[in-house]
Amino acid sequence: MTIMWRKSSYSGTADDDVCVELGLLAAGAGIGVRDSKNPAGGHLTLSPTEFAALVTDLKQHPEH
Repeated sequence: MTIMWRKSSYSGTADDDVCVELGLLAAGAGIGVRDSKNPAGGHLTLSPTEFAALVTDLKQHPEH
């Protein structure tokens, strides 16, 4: 299965050191999160529930 990675709209320019990509993994496998500057470096796999909790936390604490 090929994962279609999407770069975050909050990721900045090529000089930005905070770049994140998300990818929907195989059905039921969760959501992949990886560093867009190091795509070969692997990814973190989150369940939909874990991903929702991460997004909620980031919205509540944007300084992270």
